[in-house]
Amino acid sequence: MRTVLFLFLNALLVASCNAPKKNFLRAQGHHIVNGAGDTIILRGMGLGGWMLQEGYMFRLGFIGQQYRIRESIEDIISTEETERFYQQWLANHTRKVDIDSMAAWGFNSIRLPMHYNLYTLSVEDEPVGSENTWLEKGFALTDSLLAWCKANRVYLILDLHAAPGGQGNDLNISDRNPDKPSFWESRANQEKTIALWRRLAERYADEEWIGGYDVLNETNWGFEDTADFRGTEEQSNAPLRQFLVDVTRAIREVDANHIIFLEGNGFANNYNGIFPKWDDNLVLSFHKYGNPNVQEAIQRFLDLREEHDIPLWLGESGENSNTWFTEAIALCETNGIGWAWWQNKKMGINQPLEIKQPEGYERLLDYWSGKGEKPSPEEALSILNEWLENLKLENNTFHQDVVDAMFRQIYSYEALPFSKNAVENGTILPAVNFDLGRQRVAYYDTDTASYHYTPGLNTQGNRGRSYRNDGVDIRPDSLGHHIFHIEDGEWLQYSVTVTDEGITGLQLQVASEIETGRINVSIDGQTLAQPITIPTTGDEEEWVLVPIEIPELTKGKNVIRIKAETGGFNLKSIAFGL
Repeated sequence: MRTVLFLFLNALLVASCNAPKKNFLRAQGHHIVNGAGDTIILRGMGLGGWMLQEGYMFRLGFIGQQYRIRESIEDIISTEETERFYQQWLANHTRKVDIDSMAAWGFNSIRLPMHYNLYTLSVEDEPVGSENTWLEKGFALTDSLLAWCKANRVYLILDLHAAPGGQGNDLNISDRNPDKPSFWESRANQEKTIALWRRLAERYADEEWIGGYDVLNETNWGFEDTADFRGTEEQSNAPLRQFLVDVTRAIREVDANHIIFLEGNGFANNYNGIFPKWDDNLVLSFHKYGNPNVQEAIQRFLDLREEHDIPLWLGESGENSNTWFTEAIALCETNGIGWAWWQNKKMGINQPLEIKQPEGYERLLDYWSGKGEKPSPEEALSILNEWLENLKLENNTFHQDVVDAMFRQIYSYEALPFSKNAVENGTILPAVNFDLGRQRVAYYDTDTASYHYTPGLNTQGNRGRSYRNDGVDIRPDSLGHHIFHIEDGEWLQYSVTVTDEGITGLQLQVASEIETGRINVSIDGQTLAQPITIPTTGDEEEWVLVPIEIPELTKGKNVIRIKAETGGFNLKSIAFGL
């Protein structure tokens, strides 16, 4: 009997030793590693706008928080239709096709900004004050998202973006109602949050494609000095540290596997008083927006990494131009730091997917902003239903330039055609389809990024905020788009494949209201002998064709550059042949 028992126990031991290791991410020194011990650079995208709407994402910045957006919708249509709208919003905004696409573009991780109200009731709505009512909706959505991530071998990082009560003075970020006790003013809100994380950790403890728990997004709160509205100057941050310790303890009661990501005060930039570490599997998550992409901008986080032997993760960044994206990601990866961008889709150009504005949307905006009459419920419902359809990926506008800037351009200085650009006699090439590539490789513009958090740097990037997210200024017109605000020295490159013989001329479609510009044209590096004068047309959209004689283009690839020796004109297209 003893022999049998010995053999049985020995077999169990051998089996456990030979069992495949789980591929949990974990902190190891300065790095995040997988189950095999390989360093992992997280390249992620945040799903902003899905579970939590912020007004600016949909031109509703004047409304702000999600609960106020919901109230504004309910003011026009019925409560029942508003509930249906939000249920359909959750169904349409993020689906398996979105995760499949992000994986194909190169992302290996997803950051899920969660709203607590999909998982539990608010403190004031609990039927029994000290208890927690769990809502299946949020957990079911997370389960589905995790399944889609697993199918693509993509890590899912859970991020509590809107905590009970709201964790900051920037009300939109956490959907905070300032008339109710905040997260920091209510122990009940904090306890509910800790209970929610314990519940989530218990549910996902054995899921290896859960990348970790980002337990509280962007605290911005003055603890010692209430005048420190953003929490950027706090010296001790004692309540935040205590919460992070408490939530870690609750998670570790049920889950010893997953990383816990720490965000400091001041929008995840103030870590005074947060350390020393209290757990071996922590990662410091800082956020970065609108400042220069130089080593000095992240040096304080590198110093914390060194001092406390903790990995870094740029847990949120974006909302800028392609040039800024490329520089920021290159800065991170050069320093061994992973990143998660904000966000995958919204109205606008500076993310991979653009949600198209539904027809009649201006009617809603005018009414909600007090500038117009109230639409009828039928009209409003038609607009809102189109908005729901426009959320779907197949109805989004894909910005390939953004994805190219975030992945290929990090390590490549090659310019690629924006489209196929096969040309013959008579082909008209839109001017906005200049090459994909870095600044000074595919184009040169004097203003390529926004440094809105850096005093004295009042730049914008694409001033027209349409079509592309490069620094070139593009705006819509009645027949498409054109390039405007062309300044001295700026240039655009077009890689074309010529399929026809005998192309000995170009025609530039230009307009100039009051100024006379001059341009240089070069083909395959050879500049034409004489600059071309751009006539004044009397209006910035009064287009004329300027013919230019050129050496005959050879069949195959040709590279054409249009350079403004003197700016002040607009450019719409390039026609091949005279």
